[in-house]
Amino acid sequence: MNENVPNKSPLGFAVPDFVAPALPPRGVLSGRYAKLEPLTADAHAALLFRSYEGQDHLWDYMYDGPFSSSSQFHRWVRETETRDDPLFYAIKNLETGHWEGVASYLRIAPASGSIEVGSITFSPALQRTRAATEAMYLMMSWAFEAGYRRYEWKCNALNLPSRRAAQRLGFSFEGIFRQAAVVKGRNRDTAWFAAIDAEWPGLKEAFEAWLAPSNFDAVGQQNESLSDLTGLVRVASDPLV
Repeated sequence: MNENVPNKSPLGFAVPDFVAPALPPRGVLSGRYAKLEPLTADAHAALLFRSYEGQDHLWDYMYDGPFSSSSQFHRWVRETETRDDPLFYAIKNLETGHWEGVASYLRIAPASGSIEVGSITFSPALQRTRAATEAMYLMMSWAFEAGYRRYEWKCNALNLPSRRAAQRLGFSFEGIFRQAAVVKGRNRDTAWFAAIDAEWPGLKEAFEAWLAPSNFDAVGQQNESLSDLTGLVRVASDPLV
């Protein structure tokens, strides 16, 4: 070993062409089965509350809710609609014509090229539908096409349905952050998932193949599962799902 040669520390790969992407727009995202609009009290609160009413368990793992009345929910939406982070969208199921859920972009960090999708609250009518999957695809698509490098999904580690959903949608499991928060007076360990820009072409192909009308029979049953398609792209699987 030549002692005159200085040691070199390992460094991350160069990203010479990175430009901080734009903030998410207060605009509409539309597909074949779903339409997303920036959440507002006047346009969405009453209709969304109707889809959530009597389903308090939907808010078990959320930082907000449940809401005991339409007016209480309306106040929450009124406070939420002015925020840029999180930026909430209302989700319309174009197959039923009803507003049936919300989701948001949050922890938006353009300088790092990182953005998270979260606060995903789907009514029973929206769950397990093509509209629900397409809503997630539309949000992921916007983020990567806008130039974000990392797209995150985090959830309460006890929320196994959310962990299953993350994996199905092509997010790779990155681990558990222990005692990450206190939510509604209870401990929260947080499960971390992410997809990165290098994986997006494969994930996009998987989503488009799954969402194609030809992937469904006459009664709407899938021919090929999204989990199988995204499994070809994921680099790490959740050991519990």
